[in-house]
Amino acid sequence: MRTSESNEVRLKKGASGISIIALNRTHCKNAVNTATAQKLYDAFIEFESDETQKVCVFYGENDTFCAGYDLKELASGNTQKLHAEPVVKNVRSKGPMGPSRLQIIKPVIAAISGYAIAGGLELSLLADMRVVEEDAVFGVFCRRWGVPLIDGGTVRLQAIIGLGRAMDMIMTGRAVSAREAYEIGLANRIVPRGQSLEEALRIAENLLQFPQMCLRVDRENCYYSAYNATSFEDALAREFDRGSKIITLESISGAGRFSSGAGRHGQFKL
Repeated sequence: MRTSESNEVRLKKGASGISIIALNRTHCKNAVNTATAQKLYDAFIEFESDETQKVCVFYGENDTFCAGYDLKELASGNTQKLHAEPVVKNVRSKGPMGPSRLQIIKPVIAAISGYAIAGGLELSLLADMRVVEEDAVFGVFCRRWGVPLIDGGTVRLQAIIGLGRAMDMIMTGRAVSAREAYEIGLANRIVPRGQSLEEALRIAENLLQFPQMCLRVDRENCYYSAYNATSFEDALAREFDRGSKIITLESISGAGRFSSGAGRHGQFKL
């Protein structure tokens, strides 16, 4: 296990290929300030750039995922840093919450405990899956303070749960329980209190068992279809173009293993 550590963000790289990114500002429910945002951004970029690392699990320490942006810093009146990096096409700029503008090129699983609210909700949306503890709470709590969603919340939330449900959450700012989050597709798994990290790591270990190029291409094509495709036909063309390249790289050998008896009767042991 290799560790890149700061007081507020920890990145642990496992020999198996699973990275763990921990947010650790527990004195303020893991609210993110400018310095922490940079550290989070750097941690995700480091995970992406390390070829030995395949899947990332992201969580908050001390039973809270993230309570959003640190409003004490915002109350100081210095908003210049919030807008220091404009959104530019094909430029992977840092958002106010750090990695919130990134489309991470490898799988990310968020382990959600306690509050994932305001900017914390937005951070959770950059993950492919959210494993949520039974007493966790989501919400656009920044509604009451006049703080807008500027870390992808209005973009990603509607893509994940649909426009109508997103409008409900965004406009009312109400609390959304773990059960409701699961019912509307915001949460992928519900687990007992204290078990989100364990379950997220279990899922990550399962993902490592699959051919990685095929997994990444299918994942990438889903995101392209959701956010970047100009038409249905464009999405289909991208899917075929990227997917067909995998046939000779992984599919033929996979078909050979199946023909030899692997994976029969729904068994995932490959």
